[in-house]
Amino acid sequence: MKKLENKTAIITGASSGIGEAIALRLAEEGTNVVLAARRSERLQEIADNIQKKTDVRTMVVETDVTNKQDVEALVNKTKEELGAVDIFVNNAGVMLLSFLKNDHVEEWEQMVDVNIKGVLYGIHAALPGMLEQNSGHIINVSSVAGHEVFPSSTVYSATKYAVRALSMGMEKELSKTGVRVTNISPGAVDTELTDHITDQDVLDMFKDRSMNPLESDDIARAVTYAVTQPDYVNVNEVIVRPMQQKK
Repeated sequence: MKKLENKTAIITGASSGIGEAIALRLAEEGTNVVLAARRSERLQEIADNIQKKTDVRTMVVETDVTNKQDVEALVNKTKEELGAVDIFVNNAGVMLLSFLKNDHVEEWEQMVDVNIKGVLYGIHAALPGMLEQNSGHIINVSSVAGHEVFPSSTVYSATKYAVRALSMGMEKELSKTGVRVTNISPGAVDTELTDHITDQDVLDMFKDRSMNPLESDDIARAVTYAVTQPDYVNVNEVIVRPMQQKK
């Protein structure tokens, strides 16, 4: 029997990168997976791929994590179709690095909306049901930028520090319940995140830097490790960095 057979996981930001890799890894462990993001066509391609490789059930729910009603509907649809939510992965995020002097205020707001509010809405929607069933696991995807600040990461780091703070507070609040919490902090990963950076000063700064980044599956394996531990074990935090990354 697979470790997570008959469990159900919701993964936000599942249309590419880390979210896609987490969904596939959990499905391989027997988890029914619910893929949530704004790109429903891309989600369906991933769901089809998972169904070719596994025998788990998959669902696609178009979701904007900055919309509280969308996230509530995501959880409600999952319960209606697949029963309880056992794992909720708050993975959706944006990394719009910029220097404060360049005043990318709209991008700051977008990061606050997705990286902080989106996580809060996931907690709001998933936690009550987990408390009621006295079991569940919430994964919050932060970043090494939530441990260290580097030039141009000021606002992004602020949002990821907030995710870490949420995770630490949840661990303390939920320590006497059956709900576990894990904060995952990836270093540089080869995903679409950097494609959305618009600050030319940042793009110029990174031109001459070389590093072998992590693959999305490296983070997916860390998530799988955390959620497959015995019920009495709570892996509070996992930091995963490329060997070459110092900051």
